[in-house]
Amino acid sequence: MAFRDHLAAATVVKEPISVVHGLWRWSAANDGAMAVFERLEEAPGHRAAINMLTRERLCAAIGIAPEAYIDTLGWAMANPTSPDMVDVASAEAFDVRRPTPSLSTLPIPHHWPEDAGRYMSASVIVADDGERRNISFHRQLLKDDEHVVVRLVPRHLRTMVDEARAAGREVNIAIVNAPDPVVLLAAASTFADFLDEMTVAAALHERLYGRPMRCTTAPNGVVVPADAEYVMWGRITLEDADEGPYVDITGTVDDVRQQPVIAIDGVAHRTNPIFHALIPGEAEHKTLMGLPRAPTIKAAVNDVVRCHDVHMTDGGCGWLACVVSIQRSSEDDPRLAIEAAFRGHPSMKAVTVVDEDIDITDPRSVEWAMMTRWQPDRDTIILRDQRGSSLDPSRYDDGRTSKVGFDATIPWGADRAAFTTVQSPR
Repeated sequence: MAFRDHLAAATVVKEPISVVHGLWRWSAANDGAMAVFERLEEAPGHRAAINMLTRERLCAAIGIAPEAYIDTLGWAMANPTSPDMVDVASAEAFDVRRPTPSLSTLPIPHHWPEDAGRYMSASVIVADDGERRNISFHRQLLKDDEHVVVRLVPRHLRTMVDEARAAGREVNIAIVNAPDPVVLLAAASTFADFLDEMTVAAALHERLYGRPMRCTTAPNGVVVPADAEYVMWGRITLEDADEGPYVDITGTVDDVRQQPVIAIDGVAHRTNPIFHALIPGEAEHKTLMGLPRAPTIKAAVNDVVRCHDVHMTDGGCGWLACVVSIQRSSEDDPRLAIEAAFRGHPSMKAVTVVDEDIDITDPRSVEWAMMTRWQPDRDTIILRDQRGSSLDPSRYDDGRTSKVGFDATIPWGADRAAFTTVQSPR
């Protein structure tokens, strides 16, 4: 399937609107509604979509119940498969090839006034160094008509770029905007070892839609989804430039840093294309970052205790905190689950462990468990001098942090009836 196939429920906005603050303001005024904008002042002939991939909309788009999502993504990670390769002539992403990149005439949005400029936040980077392929999310600041500046955190693409630069080489890449959501989910996943995320996306596509995912090859040799809305191909150069400030997932403003410059050699797109204009810090951003963490957390917890479900919390920005429900069978299970959850997602700062009767997606239900089953001095685990997340503005100057785990399960050996409500915790 294609990105545009999932937009049937979107509000269609026909009035002229600017990509500079206009999409963000419309979203704020309309409670984060999903929308497609048909008349963009800076990009005639192009459209833009916002607020598509909240948790519920994403699961509806790919045809899966929210409670089944974690295990399905976990299955795809364990069962990668190769996509079908098609000729570029039959790839919708190459319906229109622009004579020059002219990036400023694309609907790249400037959402928050605090941002440094126009950013691609939903576009994924496909990198190929000749030996490895990596697909991942990295925001890109529009620098000029042929260049963007990319924020690279210490993950696999950063490793590939550092190794190439040490040898004086550039890295061939493609920037893909608005592929099918399965590609976005795979790109948002993090693996300890190099794993080709395109094969995870292909496995998801085949399982959910019942047919193989189609890919093609960009002019620089990088493999891209054939039905994406936009494909830009080029190179991560040896040059750095200022990147930031940028409103990140926490809603706080990230720092200005020297980051790599990408030279864009060519741009292609579908006929009447739709640009995915994700708003940083809003629900769609948190979904794409947070949901792929849940399977890795669940897998880590399942190694030590039976894990029922994992939820990345909204208050934790879909990244820094989660709630884990377990089926407890020993006194040490909550502590083991907390420690395992941090192993499953090292950027996390807080974990709350509850019993299976608690609705982990409902903050009131989780707080009820805390207030009726948790004792602060007995059921709190504090870990000091831990790896922190660059998204946490409270981290220490050296990037380290402390972490906390809350055991909000029924005390071991207690009469469960005394801790079970006859009402709904809501």
